[in-house]
Amino acid sequence: MTDIIVGLIVVVIVCAALLYIRKEKKKGNACIGCSCASTCGKSKCDCHTEQKS
Repeated sequence: MTDIIVGLIVVVIVCAALLYIRKEKKKGNACIGCSCASTCGKSKCDCHTEQKS
């Protein structure tokens, strides 16, 4: 019984994560984990620029 409960919890967490990703992609956020996700992929975002020394 415990295995079933743990399995259901894992399924709920995965489904919630997938729904969140889908919602953010529909809003147009290119990089969901990025701190400037709403502008990422546009010229305003400098999150992915690497400093070359």
